[in-house]
Amino acid sequence: MINGNDAEIDEGLYSRQLYVLGHEAMKRMQNSNVLISGMRGLGVEIAKNVILGGVRSVTVHDQGVAEWRDLSSQFYLREDDLGKNRAEVSQHRLAELNNYVPVTAYTGALAEDYLTKFQVVVLTNSDLEEQQHVGEFCHSKGIKLIIADTRGLFGQLFCDFGEEMIVYDTNGEQPLSAMISMITKDSQGVVTCLDEARHGFESGDYVTFTEIQGMTELNGCQPVEIKVLGPYTFSICDTAGFTDYVRGGIVSQVKMPKKIAFKSISSSLAEPEFVMTDFAKFERPGQLHVGFQAIHAFQKKHNHLPVPWSQADGEELLTLVKEVNDAQTGSAKLEQLDEALLKKLSFVAAGDLAPVNAFIGGLAAQEVMKACTGKFMPIMQWLYFDALECLAEEEGVILTEEECRNCRYDGQIAVFGSKLQEILGKQRYFLVGAGAIGCELLKNFAMIGLAGGEGEVIVTDMDTIEKSNLNRQFLFRPSDVTKMKSDTAAAAVKQMNPSIRITGHQNRVGPDTERVYDDDFFESLDGVANALDNVDARMYMDRRCVYYRKPLLESGTLGTKGNVQVVIPFLTESYSSSQDPPEKSIPICTLKNFPNAIEHTLQWARDEFEGLFKQPPENAMQYLTDPKFMERTLKLPGAQPVEVLEAVYKSLVTDCPHSWADCVAWARNHWQCQYSNNIRQLLHNFPPDQLTSSGAPFWSGPKRCPHPLDFSTSNELHMDYVLAAANLYAQTYGVPGSTDRAGVVKILQDVKVPQFTPRSGVKIHVSDQDLQNSNSSVGKIGKFVLVQQSIQSHLCDCGGLSINRMMTPTSTWTSLWGKTF
Repeated sequence: MINGNDAEIDEGLYSRQLYVLGHEAMKRMQNSNVLISGMRGLGVEIAKNVILGGVRSVTVHDQGVAEWRDLSSQFYLREDDLGKNRAEVSQHRLAELNNYVPVTAYTGALAEDYLTKFQVVVLTNSDLEEQQHVGEFCHSKGIKLIIADTRGLFGQLFCDFGEEMIVYDTNGEQPLSAMISMITKDSQGVVTCLDEARHGFESGDYVTFTEIQGMTELNGCQPVEIKVLGPYTFSICDTAGFTDYVRGGIVSQVKMPKKIAFKSISSSLAEPEFVMTDFAKFERPGQLHVGFQAIHAFQKKHNHLPVPWSQADGEELLTLVKEVNDAQTGSAKLEQLDEALLKKLSFVAAGDLAPVNAFIGGLAAQEVMKACTGKFMPIMQWLYFDALECLAEEEGVILTEEECRNCRYDGQIAVFGSKLQEILGKQRYFLVGAGAIGCELLKNFAMIGLAGGEGEVIVTDMDTIEKSNLNRQFLFRPSDVTKMKSDTAAAAVKQMNPSIRITGHQNRVGPDTERVYDDDFFESLDGVANALDNVDARMYMDRRCVYYRKPLLESGTLGTKGNVQVVIPFLTESYSSSQDPPEKSIPICTLKNFPNAIEHTLQWARDEFEGLFKQPPENAMQYLTDPKFMERTLKLPGAQPVEVLEAVYKSLVTDCPHSWADCVAWARNHWQCQYSNNIRQLLHNFPPDQLTSSGAPFWSGPKRCPHPLDFSTSNELHMDYVLAAANLYAQTYGVPGSTDRAGVVKILQDVKVPQFTPRSGVKIHVSDQDLQNSNSSVGKIGKFVLVQQSIQSHLCDCGGLSINRMMTPTSTWTSLWGKTF
């Protein structure tokens, strides 16, 4: 991506992100200059994520120097950096993350004229006065502001994106669509969808209509707001004056831009609007809202945060909280204070925890992307988080004041004490996967000191690093492409914390590696963390953890969505205890002849690819090399034995190409078959005006009448298909391919495409029941034998193949398949 107005997006690097954001949002983001103030653990986490995302530029700001306590979460600081400016030290390491994003360091004051250079400003590790001053200025100039803070086990996030922000897509989901069965004429017309699937719309959504017969006024109309009446019905505008509805039609959701307004931080402090989430329990957001303000007051008064687990400082903070609360008006003022909660805030406020920074930092970086792109609904406006469940559950278990030991874990010891730190150092953990989640886990493991003593982290991943990984797997650099993920990730986190003992493996977990990950291996573990990309491997690791009674940390992501599951033996259910319901299968006849939804076409394309370039070559090779292939094939149900052997016959006899021109001819004729001939035969059997036995139109409801295509070399899509199909076919047979479009056009001029005439008597199955009845007919054995004899006869003619296929000369295989096996 070349930063600028006419930027080109590097799809190889940003491919996964483009699936979520889309090109337009990516282009808006790459025109944004972002300032991130505060380069402690939280600030560097935000900066890392924003740089990987691909904005125009990032400036990191800090006027402070690195301290021992910073090392507990600031993964780009080293012990040698103590006493140096945090922004300057972090700048060059952050710049390595993305060559397309310039990263600069700034160590001066945040003057107003300097802030005007940026579209988004992020404040971390800043006092309340600075937040209000910068916040008011940004609000007046239309600069989007994000404030993020963590205090031990607590986190705070605030967004101000101006008085008029446009959100182009509030949820990022694909627009829904449904097929229509009825529309009434009324002051509020009621649309009824087919009862095969719920429409999924919500009241307030906007929709458009296409392909309606009868009430054509709705076709191509401006987006109409709807009110949902039920899972299959919703009301629209006044349709009383429209023509009568006849049949058909598709309704599609339209993503409409939405204007939202934000208050400045000063206004929002007095009249806060909280985001209520599962992790903001009950009334805690309001309590923490005044609590964080009291922390600022305490720090201003004493020039330091409350001493960890100091009862005296806890009592003083409570006094400050009461003063802050008494000065509040409106919704910010609390009727009753939760003194136990606020005391815990005081006890751990000096802590600096990498996992909490990772969480709040991830949220803050996502808000930066929202601010830049207008994609997804921003946080309105305050979000508070706590992880108090991490503390001891027993009543009365309170740590005592501990002196910091000037070690890299000071920020963590301030929360949990030194005994837990010693336990973490002795842990032996198995991490399965070193992809995006694996990299984040390893970074957090290194920061918290896991296996920093006598323990060990074993990470296994059999994949190598690809360019597309660099956008989200932040431990890797362009120079690491083609290297093993596990070894590279292990070396990277060793730089972050030299004390971590870590070993990289390149093994796939499964029955084949149980001799490596055996009883002794699992018995020696303290826990397992999954960072996998498939359910089968997750379930396998879950079974192993249940068998050996080991804790399992399970997590996954999908776009902007994510999940975490903590599995503790004898305390929680296992990963495999609950499963997603099986996906609804698509009827074969719908897939083959009557597709009507995008998922039908996707599945059809997948089946088409496997049916052309995967299954036939595999079956043909098994026919040539496996003596038991025929026996296994005969046991297949229905007409499958004949279908499999006919495919082998085509692969080895009728469709076997000898040149690139043969591959092009095959691709051209296959295009003709799929997109013209088959459709013409379908329309011959079921004409557009066909009626069912009950007199209803055959082509109605989910059955949509298709139209055959006419091939043209001037149609780019047609040529793309032929070029791709011909090259895939050539590669299957070891024939040299080509990307010369002009040469392909020249070959196509000589390709003879047989004239097609629809035939009468061809049976096209309308339902899967018809298909099953047809497949149950007898006679398959006789046809199977005939096809088998034809293949044997041809192969014998080619190279003297005996009835024992295992005696086929290598030269014969070479001539048949284009390569030697």
